Amino acid sequence: MTLQERITLLLRLREYILSNSPEWEAIKERAYRENQWFIPEFIETSVKNIAEQFLSADSLKGWAKSYELLDQPVLGHKIGIVMAGNIPLVGFHDLLCVFLSGQEAMIKASSKDELLIKHLVNKLIEWNSAAQHVLQFAEKLSNCSAYIATGSNNSSRYFDYYFGKYPNIIRKNRTSIAVLDGSETAEELALLADDAMLFFGLGCRNVTQLYVPELYDFVPLLTAFKKYAHFIEYHKYKHNFDYHLALLIMGGKYYMNNDTTIFTPNESPFSPVSQIHYVTYGQGTALKELIESKKELIQCIVGHEYTPFGKAQSPGLNEYPDGVDTMAFIASLSK
Repeated sequence: MTLQERITLLLRLREYILSNSPEWEAIKERAYRENQWFIPEFIETSVKNIAEQFLSADSLKGWAKSYELLDQPVLGHKIGIVMAGNIPLVGFHDLLCVFLSGQEAMIKASSKDELLIKHLVNKLIEWNSAAQHVLQFAEKLSNCSAYIATGSNNSSRYFDYYFGKYPNIIRKNRTSIAVLDGSETAEELALLADDAMLFFGLGCRNVTQLYVPELYDFVPLLTAFKKYAHFIEYHKYKHNFDYHLALLIMGGKYYMNNDTTIFTPNESPFSPVSQIHYVTYGQGTALKELIESKKELIQCIVGHEYTPFGKAQSPGLNEYPDGVDTMAFIASLSK
């Protein structure tokens, strides 16, 4: 397949995922039935972000040009992709990188997110049979030139054991934070709620810890997060909320809550579902140095001097996980 053929195919995929095709609607409904964390609004959010941020004609052509991708097919490498399953279609960007670069993708989908990604790949093959030679699924990834694997800190040790002798990108646990200065508007706080609460907070780009000035007024923040009050209707989320609230009460820990989200002081940037940690800083606090000390744990920083409020969950093509340029990594395999 030429580069133009691959781009044309991806643009057709964009049209499909934005359509109300009965087949596509049925797959999305089934994905929710099989994984109750993938509620319909989150699947739609993921699909919209992919269509708008990844699959526009200008974005794809500009991206390909920036890496000087050749139009004619090139001698390929087989690249194994181990996908995570924490949010819908979270592995799509890795797949897109390999496919657009003209290499062969051998994919191990997460058991939590098999239906959506497999369906979309099957549509690509249905529309152009040549895609079946470069897009394949497997339970065991072997005989690959390189590997891209995403998972937890525990699984990363497994990945390193099996894939460490090959060129690889191995991703561990990461999360995101927000830096507030107290001047945020009600609109910005509402957008921050999106950054934190979309996907129930399960994504690595979800804000799970706040840095706030001393004597910060949490009332506007608690109010802003009420836009997700309906989360308490989902039993998986409610179970987490009840459980972690009980732990804080029994432990005599300080907390604030708005009946849906719990805010509690905690130095860890990782917080459980339904809970947001926060750290206070004063005028003499070396805030940037404090954040820098946690850079290996942080995927994204939201705030006035960082990623704009409301943009954490819609990264562009060039915003690579862990800051590692996936396309450059793939290009390096041919050097």
